[in-house]
Amino acid sequence: MSESTPEAKLARTSLYEDHVRLGGRMVPFAGYEMPVQYTGIVDEHNAVRKAAGLFDVSHMGEIEMTGEWAESVVDYLVTGNVKTLQDGQALYTCTCNKEGTILDDLIVYKIAKDRILIVCNAGNRDKITKVFKSAAENHCEYKDRSDETALIALQGPKAFDVLARAGKDAAELVNLASFHFRDVVIANVKCTAARTGYTAEDGMEIFCAWKDAPALWNQLLELGKDLGVKPCGLGARDTLRLEGRLSLYGNDIDETTNPLEAGLGWIVKLDKPDFVGREALVAIKAKGLTRKLVGFEVTGKGIARHGYKLRDLTGNEVGLCTSGSPGPTVGKNIGLGYLPTAMCEVGTKFFCDCRGKNIEAVVVKTPFYKRAKAS
Repeated sequence: MSESTPEAKLARTSLYEDHVRLGGRMVPFAGYEMPVQYTGIVDEHNAVRKAAGLFDVSHMGEIEMTGEWAESVVDYLVTGNVKTLQDGQALYTCTCNKEGTILDDLIVYKIAKDRILIVCNAGNRDKITKVFKSAAENHCEYKDRSDETALIALQGPKAFDVLARAGKDAAELVNLASFHFRDVVIANVKCTAARTGYTAEDGMEIFCAWKDAPALWNQLLELGKDLGVKPCGLGARDTLRLEGRLSLYGNDIDETTNPLEAGLGWIVKLDKPDFVGREALVAIKAKGLTRKLVGFEVTGKGIARHGYKLRDLTGNEVGLCTSGSPGPTVGKNIGLGYLPTAMCEVGTKFFCDCRGKNIEAVVVKTPFYKRAKAS
């Protein structure tokens, strides 16, 4: 492959060779060569629901803000309340522009008041690092740690059975509360583990040094082999998150959408004194929403896909499908899309234009899938 080809410019995570060795089908994604699948999307999806799956998410961006004013700077840039977090607690939130639309959805990790870690989507890394770097100027220290930080997600009902085999320290992670994190040694690798994820299952997202990721990845796979743990790619990650109604940036949310219409009002704290986009979001809320992101089931013969038009029962175009696929666990063809507020009630019927054919669909309650609570 010559260096002049577009493919040559794609970055690779430190697990690239392991993905290839395991039979991963590599595709371009957010500037990286990433595995879309290994044994198949449905097989990997089912492994996560029934046992556990291992995902390489090292392509995500990691930004560290440090100093006396780090907490205040980050708090001003996101819609959530960073100042109420305890040390060792994480927060799902988003960063908006002044118009109140979404620059990215993020997870903020409060290591200490003077040290905050922000994880952003890979495709938004350049945009978000510029926003945080600019805000940090003259207020706190900024560091892009993306290229030195690997991130591995272990997700599924048997995730903690695997960790129980990875050392005494790792075994105690089962006691870590949701959206909390701590430093830990897992399979002799120094890590920071967070009880977060993007699959609608329980599990951990594990940070480690870039160079240590292959050792951690292979040891976790070996420890979980007899439990049914499998490496999983982007394809299964997408179907898993869709069943859990977890938004995907670039599909369900972007700079043309605001968090209120996207069903993310719960991460917008309008009672905060100020944050970027607050004034616009207050006005949007006062005026009332004209559309909302809803979940739907395709009841006719067809599969909804990103970009398909949504029509009312008279055939008029009224909205857009933002995500759609078969849901392996729920056994239905499901999707997310924006519809006028008058059509957002559960049970409302409409059409999805599937390649020129109007296929019946209906608004349903979400999430499509919700894991059973541990007994």
